[in-house]
Amino acid sequence: MKNNHINRKRNIAVTIRMNDAEYNTLNTKVAESGLTQQAFVINAIKQTVIMPMEDHLILMNISMTFTDLIRQLRGLATNVNQMAKWANTTGELPTEHQLDEIYENLDLFRKECDHIWLSIRSLITPPRRTRE
Repeated sequence: MKNNHINRKRNIAVTIRMNDAEYNTLNTKVAESGLTQQAFVINAIKQTVIMPMEDHLILMNISMTFTDLIRQLRGLATNVNQMAKWANTTGELPTEHQLDEIYENLDLFRKECDHIWLSIRSLITPPRRTRE
């Protein structure tokens, strides 16, 4: 009987510790999957993608940049709305200086969005394989 474990494909046992809530979650997910606990855990391990810390930092930076861009966009929208209200109320159009300022802000905003898009693309595009 003892030699039986030698012929197994998987002969390493792993023990992990969980609290009650984690164990209940595991059992619920195992039951929902229809797999054995062993098959469920092995599939979870195989399908898990670990994000490198560098990528995590890039995503955090993108998130902070998006927050700043949203704030800037709201400011631009407020300025445009104020000019539209002024034009509708008084019949006067915005000055060339005001329009140039909006254009410069929109151009800066566009460049920042392009930079973010390139960062996102670098994270989601698989690296190209080179021929050796």
